Amino acid sequence: MNFELLLQNVAQHISTSKEEKEFFKSIFTIRNLKKKEVLLQMGQPCNYFYFVNKGILRAYSINEMGKETTVMFASQSWWITDMYGFAKNKNTTVTIEAIHSAEVLQMNKKGFEDLVNQFPVFEKFYRILFQNAYIREQQRVIQTLSQPAADRYRSFLKQYPTLAQTLPQKQIASYLGISPEFLSTLKSGIK
Repeated sequence: MNFELLLQNVAQHISTSKEEKEFFKSIFTIRNLKKKEVLLQMGQPCNYFYFVNKGILRAYSINEMGKETTVMFASQSWWITDMYGFAKNKNTTVTIEAIHSAEVLQMNKKGFEDLVNQFPVFEKFYRILFQNAYIREQQRVIQTLSQPAADRYRSFLKQYPTLAQTLPQKQIASYLGISPEFLSTLKSGIK
């Protein structure tokens, strides 16, 4: 199993000993996904926290009228889960699927609890991750509520230049809260 990206991700935020690294690696299992394979289904229990080793994943919800809303994308070196389901032991509010074939490293709830209890430095690491995720989502809500669609699209292009070129237009539109047709109009006006 390749842990290089995972350990690099951790090293960006905290310093760890060899013992801490070895324990950390020991609580992960690998999962390979095919294109469009569902990793987590909305309404099911969320038992894992995922690190994307390869590929791109998408978390989305479907409302009672069948409309999809993309909540987030996660590409290489990103973390993804349904935090509500994972933290609260509740059924998930999103579906997570592979956009392309992907490889994730997954850590179950018990492994997570054992890790932060045995090695408190990882509590700091996950606090930083959760803080950054909260800030990112707060900024996204502010943009969605206060910026015109064209500005949201420009922000998306700036923040995720690689994703913008590889994702289906329908999924980008869903993330931005607009229709695919309107996104086409925006794209033709923004060069």
